[in-house]
Amino acid sequence: MNDGSMAPAAPPGHAARRKVGGFTLIELMVVLVIMGVLAALIVPNIMGRTDEARQTAAKTDIATIMQALKLYKLDNGIYPTQQQGLQALVVKPTTPPIPNNWKPYLEKLPTDPWGNPYQYLNPGVKGPVDVFSYGADGKPGGEGANADIGSWQ
Repeated sequence: MNDGSMAPAAPPGHAARRKVGGFTLIELMVVLVIMGVLAALIVPNIMGRTDEARQTAAKTDIATIMQALKLYKLDNGIYPTQQQGLQALVVKPTTPPIPNNWKPYLEKLPTDPWGNPYQYLNPGVKGPVDVFSYGADGKPGGEGANADIGSWQ
């Protein structure tokens, strides 16, 4: 009674063989080798970009802070003092000189891409005021990723 709906029976003493889809060991090895070669070529390029991206983010933050400082000066006639610091852009200073026309210039004060606070000098060394980050090492000076990034650049 074979109506074609059932597979033919295996010969006695032999298990039925089913064709199972999948990859051979050779195919898997070829894919792994290709992935390894791609990783060796691409990863070094991506890893070098992390420091560049952080430096660019710091420059953007500093430009934003400098714009806020210019607006502060435009409204109040002076930059925040060294004692008032950059916090004067977020919270009205309570130490003299207290600004008459103060308003919030930033929602919050950013930290640099390495998690350190931005530095503020008034008077500045390179301009009327300086805003800068010490870079990846958090220390003055340095080269490459550790170099200082400032409003004068």
